[in-house]
Amino acid sequence: MTLCSAYLPDDRPGPGRLSEVPLEVLASGPAELVLPEATVRDERGGGLLDGGLVVDPAAGGGPLGDADSDRAARAFGLVNVAFHTQRALRAVAGLLGRPLPHLVVRIGMHDAPRRWGGGHYRLSARSYEPGEPDAVGEAGEVHLGGGSSFLPTASGDTYFAAPSHNLAIVYHEIGHHVCRHTADFRLNALRPAPAQTNKKIAADEGTADLLTAILLGTPDIYGWHRAALPTWDQRRRQLDPRWTMAHFRGGRTDPHADGTVWASAGWTARQRVVAAGHEPSRFDRMLLRGLALAGAEATGGETGPTGTGPTEQALRQRRHFGALLAAMVRTDPELTDPVLAGMAEHGVVPGVTNARLRDTAQTRLLVAVGG
Repeated sequence: MTLCSAYLPDDRPGPGRLSEVPLEVLASGPAELVLPEATVRDERGGGLLDGGLVVDPAAGGGPLGDADSDRAARAFGLVNVAFHTQRALRAVAGLLGRPLPHLVVRIGMHDAPRRWGGGHYRLSARSYEPGEPDAVGEAGEVHLGGGSSFLPTASGDTYFAAPSHNLAIVYHEIGHHVCRHTADFRLNALRPAPAQTNKKIAADEGTADLLTAILLGTPDIYGWHRAALPTWDQRRRQLDPRWTMAHFRGGRTDPHADGTVWASAGWTARQRVVAAGHEPSRFDRMLLRGLALAGAEATGGETGPTGTGPTEQALRQRRHFGALLAAMVRTDPELTDPVLAGMAEHGVVPGVTNARLRDTAQTRLLVAVGG
């Protein structure tokens, strides 16, 4: 183990509390760290780690600072991502009882022709939007941009919002890696290896948000870089305004927004588990093992002609929150009552399609308003 700099979650607006934390590193290069669980690399290169792994975050660096501060911020981002990737993947492996496939995290991606301040999770596919400069590994990669904007901190200072400094973005994208290798919502294991799909569904986006909330210890996971949005705006994706199936849209709508319903329901269920006298990790284990059970049940699912991947009917069955909830409760029957009670507060019950859950919730809402 070696010490590195990283932000730890705290309750103040900003990137977190700067700390020195342990990191297990197998090998390192000028702009790369190889961990047992992942390889983290800054694609812009340079001798970022020549001075070691304890680095000043330099307020995120960015285009308004000098070359030294930007280099320091990039070095910090590399080790910060490495620490939180290792933390997340080890937590998941401990609860699942097995490790996930080795993850590659690439920082500084898609910064031309203009800077990119986001992140995404990519699988090997025939085409991408935006396009990828290199082949993507079959097990999956997290790509983080170099940053494109500035945000305020609790002290009133300005901070360049590099995604590698933002724990919520890092954890959310790692959450997609967890989903791919447990529930596998898009049944990519049934597709030809270099022809997977990167399309996400609401259950995938919502589970990634729920895992982020669990790792951060707060339902306001995007409270720093989306603070300008009120908590009642679904784009804020805060989990405790009680988003219900009445807010679910389905179809071609943004799966991030619909995923907030599942994430919010999961957060409430986790609170009900704690109120019933159980450790929160019991819910976390139920969630992850439910994802794995749902994925295992899908491996023998309906497929099209040999080599063409899953049918639309098989994919449709994977979209329903009720199906995932049913798998979850089978993994820990003792938690059934508090989990079902918490989920039901959001209109989510086992074994029912999303469309029926939505229609029921909207009807009840209309009756309540009319009454």
